[in-house]
Amino acid sequence: MIQMQAIVFDPPGAMTFAPLLRDVAEPVAGPGRVLVRVHRAGLNFADLMMRQGVYPHPKGYPLVAGLELSGVIEVCGEGVTGYAPGDRIAGFSEDAGGFAELCDVPEERLIRLPDAMSFDTGATFYIQSLTAWHLLHTVSKTQPGDTLLIHAIGGGVGLQLAQLAKMAGAVVIGTVGTAGKEAKALAFGADHLVNRGAEDFVSVCNEVTGGRGVDKVIDSTGATILDRSFDCIRRMGHVVSYGEAEGKPLPNLWERLVQKSLTFTRLHIGHLDNRSDAWLQGVDAVVGAIMAGKLQVPIAGSYALQDAEAMFAALTSRQTAGKLILRVAD
Repeated sequence: MIQMQAIVFDPPGAMTFAPLLRDVAEPVAGPGRVLVRVHRAGLNFADLMMRQGVYPHPKGYPLVAGLELSGVIEVCGEGVTGYAPGDRIAGFSEDAGGFAELCDVPEERLIRLPDAMSFDTGATFYIQSLTAWHLLHTVSKTQPGDTLLIHAIGGGVGLQLAQLAKMAGAVVIGTVGTAGKEAKALAFGADHLVNRGAEDFVSVCNEVTGGRGVDKVIDSTGATILDRSFDCIRRMGHVVSYGEAEGKPLPNLWERLVQKSLTFTRLHIGHLDNRSDAWLQGVDAVVGAIMAGKLQVPIAGSYALQDAEAMFAALTSRQTAGKLILRVAD
Protein backbone atom coordinates (compact mmCIF):
# COMPACT_ATOMS: atom_id res chain seq x y z
CA MET A 1 0.00 0.00 0.00
CA ILE A 2 1.48 3.33 -1.09
CA GLN A 3 1.60 5.92 1.69
CA MET A 4 1.39 9.70 1.69
CA GLN A 5 1.45 12.42 4.34
CA ALA A 6 -1.79 13.95 5.56
CA ILE A 7 -3.36 15.87 8.45
CA VAL A 8 -5.63 13.46 10.35
CA PHE A 9 -8.30 14.17 12.98
CA ASP A 10 -9.10 11.54 15.59
CA PRO A 11 -12.57 11.27 17.15
CA PRO A 12 -13.18 14.30 19.38
CA GLY A 13 -12.65 13.46 23.01
CA ALA A 14 -10.63 10.33 22.27
CA MET A 15 -7.56 9.73 24.40
CA THR A 16 -4.90 9.95 21.71
CA PHE A 17 -1.39 11.31 21.51
CA ALA A 18 -1.01 10.76 17.78
CA PRO A 19 0.36 13.74 15.84
CA LEU A 20 -1.79 15.58 13.33
CA LEU A 21 0.65 14.80 10.50
CA ARG A 22 0.68 11.08 9.69
CA ASP A 23 1.25 8.58 6.91
CA VAL A 24 -1.96 7.28 5.33
CA ALA A 25 -2.85 5.29 2.24
CA GLU A 26 -2.99 7.20 -1.03
CA PRO A 27 -6.51 7.60 -2.50
CA VAL A 28 -7.45 6.47 -5.99
CA ALA A 29 -9.49 8.24 -8.65
CA GLY A 30 -12.87 6.51 -8.89
CA PRO A 31 -15.44 7.00 -11.66
CA GLY A 32 -16.19 10.67 -12.25
CA ARG A 33 -13.37 11.73 -9.96
CA VAL A 34 -9.82 13.00 -10.36
CA LEU A 35 -6.69 12.53 -8.30
CA VAL A 36 -5.08 15.87 -7.51
CA ARG A 37 -1.49 16.49 -6.43
CA VAL A 38 -2.18 19.12 -3.78
CA HIS A 39 0.04 22.20 -3.75
CA ARG A 40 -1.93 24.40 -1.33
CA ALA A 41 -4.92 23.85 0.93
CA GLY A 42 -7.16 26.50 2.48
CA LEU A 43 -8.20 26.45 6.13
CA ASN A 44 -11.83 27.21 6.96
CA PHE A 45 -13.75 27.48 10.21
CA ALA A 46 -15.53 24.29 9.15
CA ASP A 47 -12.23 22.43 9.53
CA LEU A 48 -11.98 23.55 13.14
CA MET A 49 -15.58 22.47 13.74
CA MET A 50 -14.77 19.01 12.33
CA ARG A 51 -11.80 18.72 14.66
CA GLN A 52 -14.03 19.67 17.58
CA GLY A 53 -16.82 17.32 16.48
CA VAL A 54 -19.48 20.03 16.05
CA TYR A 55 -19.64 20.29 12.26
CA PRO A 56 -23.30 19.98 11.13
CA HIS A 57 -22.39 17.63 8.26
CA PRO A 58 -20.63 14.69 10.02
CA LYS A 59 -17.77 12.93 8.22
CA GLY A 60 -16.65 10.11 10.51
CA TYR A 61 -13.24 9.53 12.11
CA PRO A 62 -10.33 9.17 11.77
CA LEU A 63 -10.66 11.90 9.16
CA VAL A 64 -8.14 13.15 6.63
CA ALA A 65 -8.96 16.84 6.98
CA GLY A 66 -9.32 19.66 4.48
CA LEU A 67 -12.18 20.83 2.27
CA GLU A 68 -10.39 23.27 -0.05
CA LEU A 69 -7.33 22.82 -2.22
CA SER A 70 -5.39 23.83 -5.30
CA GLY A 71 -3.02 21.71 -7.32
CA VAL A 72 -2.44 19.70 -10.47
CA ILE A 73 -4.45 16.74 -11.74
CA GLU A 74 -2.43 13.51 -11.82
CA VAL A 75 -5.06 10.93 -12.77
CA CYS A 76 -8.57 11.15 -14.23
CA GLY A 77 -11.02 8.42 -13.30
CA GLU A 78 -13.39 6.69 -15.68
CA GLY A 79 -15.95 9.04 -17.22
CA VAL A 80 -14.07 12.29 -16.59
CA THR A 81 -14.28 14.35 -19.77
CA GLY A 82 -13.72 18.00 -18.82
CA TYR A 83 -10.21 17.72 -17.40
CA ALA A 84 -6.90 16.01 -18.14
CA PRO A 85 -3.69 15.19 -16.23
CA GLY A 86 -1.58 18.30 -15.88
CA ASP A 87 -4.50 20.71 -15.53
CA ARG A 88 -4.16 23.31 -12.77
CA ILE A 89 -7.29 23.42 -10.62
CA ALA A 90 -8.96 24.65 -7.47
CA GLY A 91 -11.16 22.08 -5.78
CA PHE A 92 -13.72 21.53 -3.04
CA SER A 93 -13.85 18.12 -1.39
CA GLU A 94 -17.13 17.64 0.47
CA ASP A 95 -15.71 14.46 2.04
CA ALA A 96 -12.57 16.34 3.15
CA GLY A 97 -9.10 14.95 2.35
CA GLY A 98 -7.53 18.17 1.05
CA PHE A 99 -4.85 18.44 3.76
CA ALA A 100 -2.82 15.70 2.11
CA GLU A 101 -0.33 15.17 -0.68
CA LEU A 102 -3.04 13.65 -2.88
CA CYS A 103 -6.81 14.11 -2.84
CA ASP A 104 -9.54 12.59 -5.01
CA VAL A 105 -12.23 15.11 -5.95
CA PRO A 106 -15.43 14.81 -8.02
CA GLU A 107 -15.04 16.39 -11.44
CA GLU A 108 -17.95 18.77 -10.88
CA ARG A 109 -16.23 20.21 -7.78
CA LEU A 110 -13.24 21.49 -9.78
CA ILE A 111 -12.52 24.95 -11.16
CA ARG A 112 -9.81 25.44 -13.77
CA LEU A 113 -7.23 27.98 -12.61
CA PRO A 114 -6.15 30.76 -14.99
CA ASP A 115 -2.47 30.42 -15.92
CA ALA A 116 -1.69 33.71 -14.18
CA MET A 117 -3.30 32.67 -10.86
CA SER A 118 -0.98 31.24 -8.22
CA PHE A 119 -1.74 28.10 -6.25
CA ASP A 120 -1.79 30.31 -3.14
CA THR A 121 -4.68 32.34 -4.53
CA GLY A 122 -6.26 29.17 -5.92
CA ALA A 123 -6.59 27.82 -2.37
CA THR A 124 -8.27 30.96 -1.03
CA PHE A 125 -11.35 31.75 -3.10
CA TYR A 126 -13.37 28.55 -3.61
CA ILE A 127 -15.15 28.35 -0.27
CA GLN A 128 -14.99 31.90 1.04
CA SER A 129 -15.42 34.00 -2.12
CA LEU A 130 -18.00 31.72 -3.73
CA THR A 131 -19.92 31.34 -0.47
CA ALA A 132 -20.06 35.14 -0.25
CA TRP A 133 -21.23 35.43 -3.86
CA HIS A 134 -24.04 32.92 -3.44
CA LEU A 135 -25.12 34.42 -0.11
CA LEU A 136 -25.58 37.72 -1.93
CA HIS A 137 -26.83 36.63 -5.34
CA THR A 138 -28.23 33.08 -5.33
CA VAL A 139 -30.07 32.31 -2.09
CA SER A 140 -30.89 36.02 -1.81
CA LYS A 141 -30.84 39.03 -4.11
CA THR A 142 -28.78 42.14 -3.44
CA GLN A 143 -29.86 45.34 -5.15
CA PRO A 144 -28.20 48.76 -5.37
CA GLY A 145 -29.18 50.80 -2.32
CA ASP A 146 -29.88 47.80 -0.06
CA THR A 147 -28.54 48.10 3.47
CA LEU A 148 -26.87 44.93 4.75
CA LEU A 149 -25.77 43.92 8.25
CA ILE A 150 -22.84 41.49 7.97
CA HIS A 151 -21.63 39.81 11.14
CA ALA A 152 -18.00 38.65 11.50
CA ILE A 153 -17.08 40.93 8.63
CA GLY A 154 -13.39 40.81 9.60
CA GLY A 155 -13.14 37.06 8.89
CA GLY A 156 -12.42 35.30 5.62
CA VAL A 157 -15.98 35.16 4.25
CA GLY A 158 -16.79 38.51 5.82
CA LEU A 159 -14.08 40.34 3.90
CA GLN A 160 -15.32 38.77 0.67
CA LEU A 161 -18.89 39.79 1.54
CA ALA A 162 -17.81 43.36 2.18
CA GLN A 163 -16.20 43.69 -1.25
CA LEU A 164 -18.87 41.87 -3.24
CA ALA A 165 -21.72 43.71 -1.50
CA LYS A 166 -20.14 47.06 -2.37
CA MET A 167 -19.71 45.90 -5.97
CA ALA A 168 -23.47 45.25 -5.97
CA GLY A 169 -24.15 48.80 -4.75
CA ALA A 170 -25.17 48.00 -1.17
CA VAL A 171 -24.60 49.96 2.02
CA VAL A 172 -22.62 47.70 4.38
CA ILE A 173 -22.78 47.69 8.17
CA GLY A 174 -20.32 45.18 9.60
CA THR A 175 -19.66 43.81 13.06
CA VAL A 176 -16.55 42.24 14.54
CA GLY A 177 -16.09 40.44 17.82
CA THR A 178 -12.36 41.06 18.12
CA ALA A 179 -10.79 44.50 18.45
CA GLY A 180 -8.30 45.22 15.65
CA LYS A 181 -10.32 43.72 12.81
CA GLU A 182 -12.13 46.97 12.07
CA ALA A 183 -9.44 48.53 9.87
CA LYS A 184 -9.25 45.82 7.23
CA ALA A 185 -13.03 45.53 6.93
CA LEU A 186 -13.28 49.30 6.41
CA ALA A 187 -10.46 49.16 3.88
CA PHE A 188 -12.36 46.45 2.02
CA GLY A 189 -15.47 48.56 1.67
CA ALA A 190 -17.58 48.46 4.84
CA ASP A 191 -19.43 51.75 5.35
CA HIS A 192 -19.99 51.35 9.10
CA LEU A 193 -18.11 49.12 11.54
CA VAL A 194 -19.22 48.00 15.01
CA ASN A 195 -17.07 46.22 17.59
CA ARG A 196 -19.76 44.17 19.35
CA GLY A 197 -17.82 44.27 22.61
CA ALA A 198 -17.83 48.06 22.74
CA GLU A 199 -20.94 49.22 20.89
CA ASP A 200 -24.54 48.12 20.32
CA PHE A 201 -24.92 47.08 16.68
CA VAL A 202 -28.73 47.29 16.91
CA SER A 203 -28.55 50.98 17.76
CA VAL A 204 -26.08 51.64 14.96
CA CYS A 205 -28.25 49.83 12.39
CA ASN A 206 -31.38 51.69 13.44
CA GLU A 207 -29.50 55.01 13.35
CA VAL A 208 -28.03 54.37 9.88
CA THR A 209 -31.42 53.33 8.47
CA GLY A 210 -33.43 56.06 10.21
CA GLY A 211 -35.27 53.43 12.27
CA ARG A 212 -36.46 51.47 9.22
CA GLY A 213 -34.11 48.54 9.78
CA VAL A 214 -31.64 46.81 7.48
CA ASP A 215 -32.86 44.96 4.40
CA LYS A 216 -30.78 41.87 5.02
CA VAL A 217 -28.70 40.25 7.75
CA ILE A 218 -25.89 37.87 6.77
CA ASP A 219 -24.83 35.87 9.79
CA SER A 220 -22.26 33.24 10.69
CA THR A 221 -22.57 33.50 14.47
CA GLY A 222 -26.01 32.20 15.46
CA ALA A 223 -27.21 32.11 19.08
CA THR A 224 -27.54 35.46 20.87
CA ILE A 225 -25.97 37.58 18.10
CA LEU A 226 -28.45 36.28 15.57
CA ASP A 227 -31.29 36.75 18.04
CA ARG A 228 -30.35 40.41 18.62
CA SER A 229 -30.26 40.97 14.85
CA PHE A 230 -34.03 40.58 14.61
CA ASP A 231 -34.34 43.89 16.45
CA CYS A 232 -32.71 45.82 13.58
CA ILE A 233 -34.15 44.25 10.43
CA ARG A 234 -37.13 45.69 8.57
CA ARG A 235 -40.43 43.93 7.99
CA MET A 236 -40.31 41.45 5.09
CA GLY A 237 -36.50 41.41 5.40
CA HIS A 238 -34.20 38.47 4.76
CA VAL A 239 -31.88 36.71 7.22
CA VAL A 240 -29.21 34.59 5.53
CA SER A 241 -27.20 32.23 7.74
CA TYR A 242 -24.02 30.35 6.86
CA GLY A 243 -22.58 29.37 10.24
CA GLU A 244 -23.07 29.06 13.96
CA ALA A 245 -19.78 30.18 15.54
CA GLU A 246 -21.53 31.15 18.80
CA GLY A 247 -24.11 28.37 18.68
CA LYS A 248 -27.28 27.17 16.96
CA PRO A 249 -30.19 29.62 16.56
CA LEU A 250 -32.15 30.00 19.78
CA PRO A 251 -35.43 28.04 20.15
CA ASN A 252 -37.45 31.22 19.56
CA LEU A 253 -36.42 31.42 15.90
CA TRP A 254 -39.98 30.82 14.63
CA GLU A 255 -41.40 33.57 16.84
CA ARG A 256 -38.71 35.97 15.64
CA LEU A 257 -39.50 35.30 11.99
CA VAL A 258 -43.28 35.64 12.21
CA GLN A 259 -43.11 38.96 14.07
CA LYS A 260 -41.98 40.74 10.88
CA SER A 261 -42.81 38.19 8.14
CA LEU A 262 -39.10 37.55 7.62
CA THR A 263 -37.43 35.05 5.31
CA PHE A 264 -34.71 32.82 6.79
CA THR A 265 -32.20 30.94 4.61
CA ARG A 266 -29.30 28.67 5.60
CA LEU A 267 -26.57 28.06 2.99
CA HIS A 268 -23.92 25.33 2.81
CA ILE A 269 -21.80 25.64 -0.32
CA GLY A 270 -21.73 21.87 -0.74
CA HIS A 271 -25.47 21.88 -1.48
CA LEU A 272 -25.17 24.08 -4.56
CA ASP A 273 -25.54 22.47 -7.98
CA ASN A 274 -22.08 22.81 -9.51
CA ARG A 275 -23.49 22.35 -13.02
CA SER A 276 -26.15 25.06 -12.73
CA ASP A 277 -26.11 28.43 -14.46
CA ALA A 278 -26.07 30.14 -11.05
CA TRP A 279 -22.90 28.27 -10.04
CA LEU A 280 -21.12 28.97 -13.32
CA GLN A 281 -22.12 32.62 -13.16
CA GLY A 282 -20.63 32.85 -9.66
CA VAL A 283 -17.36 31.24 -10.77
CA ASP A 284 -17.03 33.60 -13.72
CA ALA A 285 -17.81 36.63 -11.56
CA VAL A 286 -15.45 35.73 -8.71
CA VAL A 287 -12.50 34.52 -10.78
CA GLY A 288 -12.93 37.44 -13.16
CA ALA A 289 -12.97 39.95 -10.30
CA ILE A 290 -9.84 38.43 -8.74
CA MET A 291 -7.95 38.45 -12.02
CA ALA A 292 -9.03 42.05 -12.69
CA GLY A 293 -7.77 43.13 -9.27
CA LYS A 294 -11.26 44.13 -8.11
CA LEU A 295 -11.63 41.38 -5.49
CA GLN A 296 -8.86 40.85 -2.96
CA VAL A 297 -8.40 37.47 -1.29
CA PRO A 298 -5.95 38.30 1.51
CA ILE A 299 -3.71 35.59 2.90
CA ALA A 300 -3.15 36.04 6.63
CA GLY A 301 -0.69 33.17 7.07
CA SER A 302 1.03 30.30 5.26
CA TYR A 303 2.11 27.10 7.04
CA ALA A 304 4.05 23.96 6.17
CA LEU A 305 2.37 20.59 6.73
CA GLN A 306 4.38 19.98 9.89
CA ASP A 307 3.15 23.30 11.28
CA ALA A 308 -0.57 22.54 10.97
CA GLU A 309 -1.06 22.76 14.73
CA ALA A 310 0.16 26.36 14.68
CA MET A 311 -2.23 27.10 11.81
CA PHE A 312 -5.19 25.85 13.85
CA ALA A 313 -4.00 27.85 16.86
CA ALA A 314 -3.94 31.00 14.73
CA LEU A 315 -7.52 30.39 13.59
CA THR A 316 -8.69 29.67 17.14
CA SER A 317 -7.14 32.92 18.38
CA ARG A 318 -9.60 34.90 16.19
CA GLN A 319 -6.82 37.41 15.54
CA THR A 320 -6.49 36.66 11.82
CA ALA A 321 -8.13 38.76 9.10
CA GLY A 322 -7.90 36.75 5.91
CA LYS A 323 -7.13 33.24 4.74
CA LEU A 324 -4.77 30.74 6.36
CA ILE A 325 -3.27 28.27 3.91
CA LEU A 326 -1.30 25.05 4.16
CA ARG A 327 1.75 24.58 1.92
CA VAL A 328 1.60 20.93 0.91
CA ALA A 329 4.01 20.97 -2.05
CA ASP A 330 6.20 23.58 -3.73
